[in-house]
Amino acid sequence: MATVAMGAAMVTVAATPSSASTVPAPEAAPPVAAPNARVDNPYSGAKVYVNPDWADKAKADGGSKIANQPTGVWLDTIDSIEAPEGSGYETSLAGHLDNAVAGGYTAIQFVIYNLPGRDCAALASNGELGPEEIDRYKTEYIDPIASIMGNSKYANLRIINIIEIDSLPNLITNTGSREQATPECDVMKANGNYVTGVQYALSKLYALGNTYNYIDAAHHGWIGWDDNFGSSAELFASTAKGATGGVETVAGFITNTANYSALQEPYLKITASVGGTSVRESDWVDWNKYVDELSFAQAFRTKLVSSGFKSNIGMLIDTGRNGWGGSARPTKVSTSTDLNTYVDDSRIDRRIHAGNWCNQSGAGIGERPKAAPASGIDAYVWIKPPGESDGSSSLIPTGPDNPGGKGFDRMCDPTYEGNSRNGNSESGALPNSPVSGAWFSAQFKELMKNAYPAL
Repeated sequence: MATVAMGAAMVTVAATPSSASTVPAPEAAPPVAAPNARVDNPYSGAKVYVNPDWADKAKADGGSKIANQPTGVWLDTIDSIEAPEGSGYETSLAGHLDNAVAGGYTAIQFVIYNLPGRDCAALASNGELGPEEIDRYKTEYIDPIASIMGNSKYANLRIINIIEIDSLPNLITNTGSREQATPECDVMKANGNYVTGVQYALSKLYALGNTYNYIDAAHHGWIGWDDNFGSSAELFASTAKGATGGVETVAGFITNTANYSALQEPYLKITASVGGTSVRESDWVDWNKYVDELSFAQAFRTKLVSSGFKSNIGMLIDTGRNGWGGSARPTKVSTSTDLNTYVDDSRIDRRIHAGNWCNQSGAGIGERPKAAPASGIDAYVWIKPPGESDGSSSLIPTGPDNPGGKGFDRMCDPTYEGNSRNGNSESGALPNSPVSGAWFSAQFKELMKNAYPAL
């Protein structure tokens, strides 16, 4: 084992199974390869950017133990690129890149998130661009981002881009005759602008030479079922093949972005049965083939390679809020002879339903960012910064508390009794939450309290 730096923290990288050692993190990692000479895993040996805007909020809320961890910087509007006064953004894209260079960082993580008709199956993060505004997406969003990232003074940074959360998976699960289909997702499938936009982003950003594109691949509780698994991989492959540069434009995929699915379920195995009945038949698992993110990410990587992606693609797993520690965490396999009781008592993911995604009550910080933690996994990452809200628990009008006019999704309302996408279950959301991306102090403190491993 070898230890490398991510942010200011020391993390362990798998090297050989026979030994382990820990060495101090270097003051600054050595320069990365010149543009057009990409490394296989951009996280290995890298000192990954710690966003000072997030770190200051974390410290102010008692989070000094984790304020040195790297998190994703979300570029979720056109304004986020320049961060003009009154926009709600503290630092521009160039400002973050300048900070990274000045701080001796060698890698930085951005979320590219502003497709036309964005978030077609939810309301909390609806975007600013209408379904047909693909030209604005290209010229006012992707082109300026590519221009800034392509500045020669950033050439020695490994720029990691997380490409368009939730977009392509929505085209598989929330369209057509599916029970979960929405008219908005049907429109985006018909006009092709999710696919066109992702292809354009992959093409422009890959051309810079020192960038690494990771496409969002939802999570096990979304595309872990047989009828979603293969078709999602095929859509991702056909989309990438249509980019300039083809599958070479894709360094890998990320699962569990801004979500809460457990990294591993130590006491619940998909192969288990109760009284001769498979746990797949339980209400919680509901015939899914996976119960946690690590097994799903590794299996989905294999499927992606067989669909045409490079054999060395890597997976990222967002572990910022999937620790599920605290007093409610199970410590052993259930002894119940009732199938649903057995599953509910054994699982560490304490959500009411695996489809619940907004500000989940009882969640905790998970594994710290770490490079190459398991086979096929490039890194555990905190792309969704812990403490940033998923959406408001009630409608907040456009104004000082909602400068971008973000929408209200009932899945963020703790009184909501659900819909077909979460089995008509209670939302499990925390009360009194602000709009998505805003600091949510009560959630941050709960995440720290329930961290696993503990802080």
